[in-house]
Amino acid sequence: MASSTIDGASHANGDALQHNPTALFFAWFGELGMFCGSLVRTLFQRPFEGHEILRQMDAIGAKSLPVVALAGAATGIVMSMQMRDSMARFGGKSLLPAVIVFALIKESGPIITALVASGRVGAGIGAELGSMKVTEQIDAISASAVNPLKYLAATRVIACALMLPLLAIAADFCGVMSGWVALTLTDPISLELFLNNGFRNMTFNDLLPSTLKTAVFGMIIGVLSCFQGMRATGGTEGVGRAATSSVVLSSLFVIVSDVFLVRLIQIFFS
Repeated sequence: MASSTIDGASHANGDALQHNPTALFFAWFGELGMFCGSLVRTLFQRPFEGHEILRQMDAIGAKSLPVVALAGAATGIVMSMQMRDSMARFGGKSLLPAVIVFALIKESGPIITALVASGRVGAGIGAELGSMKVTEQIDAISASAVNPLKYLAATRVIACALMLPLLAIAADFCGVMSGWVALTLTDPISLELFLNNGFRNMTFNDLLPSTLKTAVFGMIIGVLSCFQGMRATGGTEGVGRAATSSVVLSSLFVIVSDVFLVRLIQIFFS
């Protein structure tokens, strides 16, 4: 009698939670916080899974390079074409190389890299871990005395944090070069003069913080994608939801975190 009462109360609480968006919101953040805490603890436990980290760095970094480079190049071309008319209108055409370089390196390159990575990498991690979850492969890994949180999640988060700054540098390079090509087609300018004018006032305080903040973006993408993938339920439909939510949440959190990171960079490096 007592057990049936307890079961009825638990079902009622579950139904109430399911129909309460606010409760679901805070419950999700609570689960995410516990996931992050467990993830941090596994980072200091042996074995360190170096081989798996290198494999994930190749899957996340090298295989994302063509897409990131193309996005960076397209951004540089569009920025060069749009800025040329605006700068000419206000008599600042000679400042166009500096505007392109500063805009790409300080903001456009890092955020474009993070958003492209959240689309490709986030969906891949969410779908991969989601399929492993619904097919009980993660349970099998646990049964074989391997910590799935360390082997599957920590390695991917570390790889994302390490590779995003390198991808951002590649996007910046492609953007600057494509910006010069687009500019020189209308107003011929040598590459040497373009780079001299563009980087004349650039300092490490402009370059390093903007590039290294992509490591934070990488951690956000890795953590959210692994979290959504490892909590997937409901078969193939659940795998699709995990992949979609990984992309959406990663992109959203990257944009929101960029607001705070830009402000912190202004405080400490201006």
